[in-house]
Amino acid sequence: MSLKYTRDHEWVQAGADGVATVGITVHAQDALGDVVFVDLPDVGKSFAQGEVAGVVESVKAAADVFMPISGEITEVNEALRADPSLANSAPETAGWFFKVKVGDALQLDALLDATTYQKFADEN
Repeated sequence: MSLKYTRDHEWVQAGADGVATVGITVHAQDALGDVVFVDLPDVGKSFAQGEVAGVVESVKAAADVFMPISGEITEVNEALRADPSLANSAPETAGWFFKVKVGDALQLDALLDATTYQKFADEN
């Protein structure tokens, strides 16, 4: 499945197993600058869509990472915790933040597609 995006600059990729991978977008990491720390959620914790699930800190700023969809955290990216610069070097691949069991698939449908997100990011 293709990536979907939020207006808060997170991306989501749903898997066939009902688990979605979440990270920050290229636009977000460009705006933040060099990422130096990430605070990832606890595995097993459930969040509602829009809740703060983590924090990313850079040399320039700190930003919340919001839950793009409701669900339960099934895995966090320990490699990212060990090397936060992955959020800069590979934000939409190896720099993913966490995986979440999809609570409401309709929330995925309501997220932005790549073209719409790019237009939004360019305007903001």
